[in-house]
Amino acid sequence: MGGTDGFDPDTISYVGSFGEITARHHQPMLRATGKVLPALDRHCRAMIERSTFCVISSFGPNGADVSPRGDPPGFCRILDDRHLLLPDRIGNNRFDTMGNLFHNPAVGMLFLVPGMAEILRINGTARITDDQALLAPSAVRGQVPKVGLVIAVKEAYLHCAKAVNRAKLWDASMHINRAELPSYMDMLGDQVEGLTREENLRQDAEMARRGMY
Repeated sequence: MGGTDGFDPDTISYVGSFGEITARHHQPMLRATGKVLPALDRHCRAMIERSTFCVISSFGPNGADVSPRGDPPGFCRILDDRHLLLPDRIGNNRFDTMGNLFHNPAVGMLFLVPGMAEILRINGTARITDDQALLAPSAVRGQVPKVGLVIAVKEAYLHCAKAVNRAKLWDASMHINRAELPSYMDMLGDQVEGLTREENLRQDAEMARRGMY
């Protein structure tokens, strides 16, 4: 299912309205239309407490962005039924998500739980906090995050298992041999104009020195 060279997006048909989409599908059942909650319930809380990976989407002046976050179970802390704290860890310092929040506070999140095919979706708004008393319980290896995102939950709902099951995401037999693809450093060497191998190695060593926390 790879790409095709020379694809011209102006030569294919497109759907012109949302009504055309709904006309081609069954009407959603009550399980789909009635599942959106205004706050976290016990099932949402249980999944967040067990989640080790989430993605967060945001929208800024340059368009949409999505970013991964991962840590030990419960890393995204539940402050109450309507608020979460997502700690910021050491990364590439692009600050794509946080930069977007100053333009538009809206965020969407997906929470994955290892071994579980269902996903938790959260929509809401986020603000950046540097409150050390609030951030202190998110410390890992003695390192308190410098900032974090306080997320106000507006919608919380479950997403069915179809996508994860189709992908066989948790099936270890489907995992690739990592040697099939170049290393992260080698791929960046191909993609970043002007990045010499020496400078690539230096930056790689510096990121390793900074560690994960």
